[in-house]
Amino acid sequence: MNRYLRFTSLWTASILLFLTTGCWSSNEIEDVSVYVGLGLDTANESSFERDINKQGATYPKKKVLTATVQIVPPIAGKNEKQGGSSSSSPSKAYLNEQLTGDSIIQIFRQFALRRDRPLIGHHLKVIVVSSELAKRYSLEQVFDFILRDNDIRPSCLVVVSHRSALEALSSTEPGEIPAFYLMGLVDNRYRSNKIIPPVTLIKLDSAMQSGESFLLQNVVTAQSEHKFSGAAIFKGKTKKWIGELSQYDLEGLSWITADVMGGALKTYAPKTGHTVTFEPKKSHSTIIPKVQGDDISFHIKVNAEGRLIEDWSFPEIPSSGGYISEMEQQFEEEARKQIEQVLNKMQHVYHVDVGGFGNEIRIKHPKVWKKVQENWDETFSHIPITYEVNMRITDFGSSTD
Repeated sequence: MNRYLRFTSLWTASILLFLTTGCWSSNEIEDVSVYVGLGLDTANESSFERDINKQGATYPKKKVLTATVQIVPPIAGKNEKQGGSSSSSPSKAYLNEQLTGDSIIQIFRQFALRRDRPLIGHHLKVIVVSSELAKRYSLEQVFDFILRDNDIRPSCLVVVSHRSALEALSSTEPGEIPAFYLMGLVDNRYRSNKIIPPVTLIKLDSAMQSGESFLLQNVVTAQSEHKFSGAAIFKGKTKKWIGELSQYDLEGLSWITADVMGGALKTYAPKTGHTVTFEPKKSHSTIIPKVQGDDISFHIKVNAEGRLIEDWSFPEIPSSGGYISEMEQQFEEEARKQIEQVLNKMQHVYHVDVGGFGNEIRIKHPKVWKKVQENWDETFSHIPITYEVNMRITDFGSSTD
């Protein structure tokens, strides 16, 4: 019996030895170029590319787009300038390298001709698309390879740059890696309702497959500093950039979609004109579709609770019932203005539904949805929408009043 157990154990150990071969296909981190950011712009060849093209170092291609890869060297901040086009300096913790062509996969393979370490996208954090490129080409075209490539994680963030993607992936701050910086801004959603829920690569693919219009966070750049400001609008049918919503618009949209996680709602006291600010702590909204025959309408109910966090209208007494009621009405009016403005842009300026109204019809009236889904954006543009807002002040911070 013991001999049998020893034989079985030896046989099992031998089998496991062959199965646990470790990471046989792995590459050491020092032997690869890890890129954490990808920028996509309209074609704009670098001086390096123009110089080598004069020497005949080119291949058949059209000038469609320029791809920027943001590489983190094995030793952060190490200057590994190669080929004469890297925008690094000894104080920078990243390298930005660019190539131009008409195929992203071919551009990536071209990097193998100029870098001794192959590119790997397993740690890609953010993809930045310039609005100019998104105007010319459908995102389905631009992202075709990216969505097919197994090396790129579907959880990476996708944003739109108001100007060039290269600018959004550049920084003069020592030690800063712009791709990580942009990812970090998303975590501030609990502080501001001007940041939309992050759109990852997998969510973008889902939005494009649905055929519905959608938003991507917009990035603006000035003096090598970056800021989230508004959102880019993409038409469902074309998947192309058609316009932008402002920061104020996103505040209004957040009330409609019940996506208020933080922020501040500012108004002015009617008597003195002084600043008064409301900090929402709880928010709930409901979009109610109403269908009568072929007629569709919506009613939005918004309820929010929060604190009176700032008040410049002294010597008003916040604890007085009349004053609280008056300020609640002021905050309600301001929220209604925000909602009215974003609805006007959706319905009458851009003719798109990016507020989830169609989804409510699809869920609650599926038969009606089948009739209108083909041209929903245009149908939505003519649908009457009413709304009501209720704000409740529950506390006054740490004020002694």
